[in-house]
Formats: sequence, C-alpha cells, structure tokens
Amino acid sequence: MNESERRKYWTETMDAAYDFVKRAAAVPVSDCLEKLVYLPDAVEEAGVDVGFSSKPHVDNLPRLYYLREGLLEDFLKTASAMNSQGWTMRVEDGFRTRQMQRRNAHQPFAIEAILKKCHWELQGAELTQDLLFKRIAPLVALWPSVATHMSGSAIDISVMDRQSGRQIDRGGDFLEMSELTPMDSPFISETAQANRKAITRLFNENGFVAYPYEFWHYSQGDAFDAIINKRASARYGAVEWIRLDNSVKPMKDQQEPLTSERDFLKMAKAIEGRDK
Repeated sequence: MNESERRKYWTETMDAAYDFVKRAAAVPVSDCLEKLVYLPDAVEEAGVDVGFSSKPHVDNLPRLYYLREGLLEDFLKTASAMNSQGWTMRVEDGFRTRQMQRRNAHQPFAIEAILKKCHWELQGAELTQDLLFKRIAPLVALWPSVATHMSGSAIDISVMDRQSGRQIDRGGDFLEMSELTPMDSPFISETAQANRKAITRLFNENGFVAYPYEFWHYSQGDAFDAIINKRASARYGAVEWIRLDNSVKPMKDQQEPLTSERDFLKMAKAIEGRDK
C-alpha cells in the first residue's frame, strides 16, 4: 500500500477505535470486588515460565503485576500453553492506580508519537484539540471506565522464544504507536500476522479477549470483553486498591477524563514549540 492508503487506514481505524472505547465506557459494571493476586508469586508456585518487565512505571513507580483472583487460573493456563509452544510470556504491565494511569498518558514519547501521526494525517491542516483527544483516547485510556488496567482485568505482554530469549516477531515492540499497532494491521509481515493470531488464539481459548487496537493488550470480564462478546455488563470495573487488607472498592467518577482535552493540546503545543 502507498502512503495515501496507509493514511486512510490510520484515520479510519483510529476513528473506529475511538467509537469502540466510547461504547465500552457506557457498559454497565456490577463489580464482583474480587481481590488482586500477585502474579510473580503465582507463577513461581505453579511452576510456569513467565517473565516480568524490570522497567519502572511512570514516575519511577514499581509496576504492579496483579490480576483479579478469578482470572488467575486462566492466566496460568495461557502462560502454560505458551510454554508448550516454545514461548515465554513476558508481562509488561498489570494493574494501574489512578495516578499511574493518568501519568501514563503524559509520557512525552507517547504524546510525541501520536502528535507525529496526527500531523501526518492532517497533511498541513491545523491540529485541533478534538482530533488530538480522539487519537490519544484509544491508545492510553483516558477514562477510568475504559482503563481496564485499573480494573485489574488486563495485562500487556511481549512474547519471547524460550530457547533463544529473542522476542517473537509481532510486527513491532510493546508500545508501538502507528498504523502497525492495531491487531489486524495489514502493514506487518505474514510471520508477524501469524504470530499475533496464534498468541490471541491461546488467550481466547482461556477466556481472554484481545483489544483490537493494541496488539499487546489482553483482558477478561471487563468493558472490552463485554463489547467484543456482546455481554450486557462487566464484572470488573476500575477500582481503588486498599493494600492494607488487599480489598478493592469501585472507583468514583469513572466517566470523568483523567486528563482534559485542553491539557493535552497544551502539552502538544509545548512539544511543537520545543521542536521548532
């Protein structure tokens, strides 16, 4: 495909992604209030080969490798199935607090990457805060209601070859932000497409769904699952985690943006001014 076709694909796909997250935001949630389970301890006890990123999260906070208790068995089955394929799942991210989710959207590399794609899409037309917000929202989850990491129901992953330790080709690395990012992107190799499909199949067989617009994101029982599987409601929503007794409670103001459209435009303009 030529550049014009790539641009058309990006525009249409990101419009669809924004529509997807808006529909997910409207999904009713009846949270079952399951506690969170620490995945590194669980995989060690189960004897399953799973890796965990050692990179710090935003603001140098530790990554919180937790999932809801009801998802643990399915997670371990998926990881074990990958081992049988000669692969090792590497968990890149798990549960996020409100602070982590909000600050995640402020990382310069993410805004810069999306801003670059916006200007490529616009071909010289002026950037509006509405377009910027619509392009950011599907990639960094701006409402708690669709921030499935805040539900304790989602993980981001890479996949490694168990023998060589090299990353399995999926057409890009974790946090790729371009027309290569959607799960069904036509711009990746046949090998990468086959790997994405094989990995997704293993997750699907154990109850997880793939977020259609990021090839590394899988979840279960949340708003994304409800949309994809046409469920009337979700059993996991954004929660506050009380570490003292490992309990959770539903988060307030789940429909309120974690960052406003105006603030994103200010950050974008600051980057544009810096680069002049």
